Amino acid sequence: MKRKLGTRSEIITDGDVAISVKDLHKSFNLPTEKSSSLKQVIFNRLRGVKGYRRQKVLKGLNFKIKKGEFIGIVGRNGSGKSTLLKILAGIYYPEKGEIIIDGNLVPFIELGVGFNPELTGRENVYLNGALLGFSNEEMDAMYNDIWEFAELKDFQDQKLKNYSSGMQVRLAFSIAIRAQGDILLLDEVLAVGDAAFQQKCNNYFSKLRNDNQTVILVTHSMENVRKFCTRAILIENGEITKDGDPNEVANAYTKLWD
Repeated sequence: MKRKLGTRSEIITDGDVAISVKDLHKSFNLPTEKSSSLKQVIFNRLRGVKGYRRQKVLKGLNFKIKKGEFIGIVGRNGSGKSTLLKILAGIYYPEKGEIIIDGNLVPFIELGVGFNPELTGRENVYLNGALLGFSNEEMDAMYNDIWEFAELKDFQDQKLKNYSSGMQVRLAFSIAIRAQGDILLLDEVLAVGDAAFQQKCNNYFSKLRNDNQTVILVTHSMENVRKFCTRAILIENGEITKDGDPNEVANAYTKLWD
């Protein structure tokens, strides 16, 4: 399956290209003053006062991701990396440029979206599974594995509102990794749980790399970039400033703080 976002310019992708991005732009309107009443809004309009400023977040990104690459996308807060991730996931739409995605993309961005705090852990597993497209029969088959991975089986019949935030994320992550996709989109999900659970996550991502799964990881952890990634991209002020060897990109990122 190929999914195209953006304008109708031509991009010809090779068979080994999972994602192709061409001249990608994104901006947001940021309010510069508060209007406390409708009268003030109308008055500002009549005076030509916009009440916002235009902030360019992505400024013409160009790159391709090959199938089987484990890509790390890094940058300081506000650099544009999370905006890029949300455009790839289909949450945001680019104002200019084009993305072609060849394959089924599964985003791990907001773990636990769709959880209901008034339902039990058991009920939320089936609810979240349905949102991921699994049938009840499929969830029955993977149910025990989900709880064993999350290490929360003793809590399955408690309401989710009684779970700590860490427990909720562990359960959500354990469900999410059951989703089968050609391309996985990850946003700092390696940081969930205690040390023992993080090791489970590390083992899972090591397997993804060994299996040549196409993965895009947005992270601030240069340790994870060096450990898992086969390539990395550094974004600064909405532009790609380095693309290539993970160690070199991690070093360039670290130097930003010198």
